Amino acid sequence: MNGIGSIGRLDTGAAALRAKLDVLTRQVSDGRKGPGYGDIAPEARRAVDLRADISRREAWQGTIARTLARTDVTQEALGRLSDIATQFYTEAIRMDGTSGVRISAVAAQARAAMEEVANLLNERYAGEYIFGGTDSANPPVPDPRGVATGGMATDIAAAVAALGGGNAATVVAATLAAAQSDATGTTPFSTFLSDPAQGLAEPRRAVPAADGERVAYGVLANRNAAATSEGETTGSWARDILRGLAGFAALDPAQAQLGTDFTDFVASLREGMRSAIDALGEERGALGAVEQRLEATARRHSEVNVALTAQVAAIEEVDMAETISRLQATQTQLEASYRAISVTSGLTLTRFLG
Repeated sequence: MNGIGSIGRLDTGAAALRAKLDVLTRQVSDGRKGPGYGDIAPEARRAVDLRADISRREAWQGTIARTLARTDVTQEALGRLSDIATQFYTEAIRMDGTSGVRISAVAAQARAAMEEVANLLNERYAGEYIFGGTDSANPPVPDPRGVATGGMATDIAAAVAALGGGNAATVVAATLAAAQSDATGTTPFSTFLSDPAQGLAEPRRAVPAADGERVAYGVLANRNAAATSEGETTGSWARDILRGLAGFAALDPAQAQLGTDFTDFVASLREGMRSAIDALGEERGALGAVEQRLEATARRHSEVNVALTAQVAAIEEVDMAETISRLQATQTQLEASYRAISVTSGLTLTRFLG
């Protein structure tokens, strides 16, 4: 009976070794200490906190990446708008005292450019209008194809048609007022953007980049975000461009004979475009600084996550070399235990039969 008791003890020891072997085999397979928080006690709470911090930083990185994609599209649109302003600034220089043929050609180009500008202000990224502020589901310029014949363009054309008799300053003021107007039927911009309580009052769109840190990046179609317009200006680079293009589009070749009225008016168009070019340069520079800040923040999150992931690994993961060594040792012990059980069983049966 002592032999049978010995077998029982050996079998109990073998069962414990088998359980230990199962754990070690799983650890070698997945590299983790265990599937439950009890397997990493007493540092389970710290592991939970570390993982939460990693997830939060990954979410910020994702948000920043989407924002940088949006600002990249914004920069492209701003660059093209600057090119258009530069083109017509140059045309205004050439137009002083030139022939009616050039005036007609520039007027036609300006009408086409107004539609392009409107479409650029309606640029979208991932289904959102990037110049629309929080009203990102609707176009900032509702009728881009009709902008050259809309209220603002019509009012400017009426003012330009009355040019002559020494009234250049009056015509310039009228075109300025038309471009600055937010009245329905005059402004080409959406009702939301033109509402003093909504688009005209809302802050720039911003992105959460870290705990307690929001970075403003949004640019609105009808007002400057980070730039200051100076000189002959409506106070908005977008309005300055549209005003200038509408003014060019309204010119009649016969008006070249008006002398200083014509040259003074064209000079106002030129200076308006110059103001838009300067403001767009400032806008793009400010947005570039925002992009650099976001990129630096994303890198910081990435670097911190590397450190946090290493800390989580130290808590949750096994030392693979040590675990493999223990697995091999346990396998050896278990094999020895099986041999001992086999020998003991044979001796006990012989004794029992004898």
